[in-house]
Amino acid sequence: MGKVEQNKQEKFENLLESAQQLFLTKGLLQTSINDITCKAGVAKGTFYLYFKDKYSIRDYLVIRWSRRLFASAHNALAKRKDITGFEDKLIFITDYIVLELEKNKPLLKFVSKNLSWGLFRQLVMEDMLEDNISGKDLFDNLARECKVELKDPEIMVFIIVEMVNSTAYSAIMESELITLESLMPYLNASIRAIIKNHVIVEQGDGAAVPL
Repeated sequence: MGKVEQNKQEKFENLLESAQQLFLTKGLLQTSINDITCKAGVAKGTFYLYFKDKYSIRDYLVIRWSRRLFASAHNALAKRKDITGFEDKLIFITDYIVLELEKNKPLLKFVSKNLSWGLFRQLVMEDMLEDNISGKDLFDNLARECKVELKDPEIMVFIIVEMVNSTAYSAIMESELITLESLMPYLNASIRAIIKNHVIVEQGDGAAVPL
């Protein structure tokens, strides 16, 4: 990487780091583009070279954080040779992500409030996670390894994401109502039921039906 490109990359990362800190401490609404550029030590015009407005840098951060969480969960799963079933693998991934977010409540609050289905779909369908593999590729590989065929997999993922997002957020941020420890067995049972409703099996006559 040349000096000019390196300088551009540093400014880009400074903008991201500054926006991240401000969003987590002041909140999105209370943070201005001027706040971000001043903290990053760059001109306001530099901001618009990379982002349309503060909402576009927010979206970028949400996708980046989500991507890292998903990739980290997938890497952790790869080390667990004892987990072989499709349901068990998805449960491991959701448990891993929830427990990681429990360790970082400001991040949980920010991601949970701003991770729309549109952004999540972009993360899963388009964004590259690692080794030029998309989230959809990783998910498809997981199903293929377990020899599982799914009916409407995108709908299944949507339901699981929405359920985990809302229930885990409430248990972590409002633990006086219900603790995460007491919630997890019920949450996992619900995830298994959703998966079962979307898994297709071959009947004796060759017809494929959901379990």
